[in-house]
Amino acid sequence: MTSDATATATTTPEQAPEQAPTRSRASRIRRGLAWTAAALVLGSAGAGWWVYSHLEGNIDSVDLDRAIGTDNRPPKVVEKAQNILVLGSDSRAGANGELDHGNVSGARSDTAMLVHIPEGRSRATAVSIPRDTLITRPECKDQDGKTVPEANRVMFNSVYSVAGPACVVKTVEQLSGIRVDHFVEVDFAGFKGLVDALGGVTVTLDQPMTGAKGGLKLDAGTHRLNGTDALKFVRTRYGYGDGSDLGRIGLQQQFMLAMLSEVKKQDALGNPARLYKLADAGTKSLTTDSDLASLSALADFAQSMKGVDPSTMETIMLPVAYDKVDPNRVVIAQEQASLLWEALRTDQKVPASAKDSPAKGGSGARSKSPAPSPSPSAQQ
Repeated sequence: MTSDATATATTTPEQAPEQAPTRSRASRIRRGLAWTAAALVLGSAGAGWWVYSHLEGNIDSVDLDRAIGTDNRPPKVVEKAQNILVLGSDSRAGANGELDHGNVSGARSDTAMLVHIPEGRSRATAVSIPRDTLITRPECKDQDGKTVPEANRVMFNSVYSVAGPACVVKTVEQLSGIRVDHFVEVDFAGFKGLVDALGGVTVTLDQPMTGAKGGLKLDAGTHRLNGTDALKFVRTRYGYGDGSDLGRIGLQQQFMLAMLSEVKKQDALGNPARLYKLADAGTKSLTTDSDLASLSALADFAQSMKGVDPSTMETIMLPVAYDKVDPNRVVIAQEQASLLWEALRTDQKVPASAKDSPAKGGSGARSKSPAPSPSPSAQQ
């Protein structure tokens, strides 16, 4: 019995070669799967980190507290309201000049809007400040830390080129008595890439754009503009309306609303490729205050503004009057402007009398709900 049991329990030489490789093969498979999973995780993490670092590295920033200081700034009146100064900076030097008419050195702030978002963040008011407005520029530190003295009767858009964006913030705070919470600057050349990443933006003209002085030529009606034409559109002054800068403000405001509607309409979060294109184009053109200068801060801020519908955003031009000395320039209409600033400062509805500008620009453009977006393949 013992010998039989022993014989039964003993593995025969023929069995050993079959079982050992089976265990070894299973072990190799498990090890291979583990290494593959690790490689995928590490690869995804590496790619994610590269994307995050790349996008965040695109963003430039300005430390407003350091550049302006904390003294002599207007107090915050309504804690949960937000006031954001949005600048469109424009350089027409080099190749960028080919997109318009003329090669001009340096960069300028051709667009300035103070966007007020009331407590509750369900609506917004954007006040455009005409670039040709004569103002008093306060004493500032420029981007190299040098003191730029106070100056009277200088054009508003010269503040940016002489003393930089922080001085524009300080100037707007002095004009309005409103504390600017955040600052966002969009470079017009980068703005072109953002429009292309969206697949275009749709606008409607009530009257034709003649293309005077090398500008954009469009018939009256609806048009979907690519980035190059969009850049020409927001720069257009001559050959449209009364040819004034005040008329151009209307075009810029309407295009901004149309672009915001397009961004809101597109399901970027549901399309990672499109999301990356938008984020890459957007951050390349962006300079913010230091509090917003990260992807996480921008994402949190954008999420907090999710309830603001572009279709309900109110756009107002700062009330101005033609200057009595130089009719090619305007000055702030203080009576109306005081009412406007007070309403925004205290988070109240802007009265109709505060919107009545003695100097009026041309009109003829209106935004239109964007047409269906092209297929993803058409946008690549």
